[in-house]
Amino acid sequence: MNCENPENSAGAEIAENAENVGKDLKFRREIHTFVIRAGHFTNLERKDYEALLPVWGVPYEKGEDDEKKTLDFEKIFGNKNPVVIEIGFGMGKATAIIAENNPNINYLGIEVHKPGIGKLLGEIRERGLKNIRIIEHDAMEVLADMIADESVDAFHIFFADPWPKKRHHKRRLVQRPRTNLLASKLKKSGYLYFVTDWLPYAEFALDELNQTEGLKNKFDGFAPHQEWRPETRFEQKGVDANRVISEVMFEKI
Repeated sequence: MNCENPENSAGAEIAENAENVGKDLKFRREIHTFVIRAGHFTNLERKDYEALLPVWGVPYEKGEDDEKKTLDFEKIFGNKNPVVIEIGFGMGKATAIIAENNPNINYLGIEVHKPGIGKLLGEIRERGLKNIRIIEHDAMEVLADMIADESVDAFHIFFADPWPKKRHHKRRLVQRPRTNLLASKLKKSGYLYFVTDWLPYAEFALDELNQTEGLKNKFDGFAPHQEWRPETRFEQKGVDANRVISEVMFEKI
């Protein structure tokens, strides 16, 4: 005779489901969305990296015993302006131009490519920018460990690695549950803006974002080109190769 309390059974099932979700999120965080590729570090990029990262960089901190070290945006930027996080800014030219054109918006760039970090630090120096900070670390870990929920006004993701081979699709940045994490960090009415020159990835990302709770497409399908986003050399290579530039924009509801 089975004397198991049905309420206890239901509770155990809920706990098991929660544990499975936690394992899935942990699995997704451990599978990196990037590969650190060897790149040419010019003397100037290295000089700027070494001299300026301590000035404009924010160290990654997880905290002891998995305690979160939530960033105080007002403290690191010195104001209460809106905050945009760019994941994977590459060589940083578009980041610098956008920041220069919007001095009343703060930009936090997350990147692992040292030459690109050095290049953007050089742009900050040359343009006299005060509204950019940089974290050199895995973006998913930064978001999970350092960014408070509902604290970000926008995410920019421009030309992330499309991981075209099917066996590598799990590495794609714009997919659930990673998009759930992104959505949790956005303020209400905040937006996520994704651009790629790989159409299959654009279609994949559009589907994943449509299925992400808390997000709504601002347009009917793909977004029109946003004139305020400057074209980069990487984007021009895609155009020269006759690849379609696809843009997606979702907002937090």
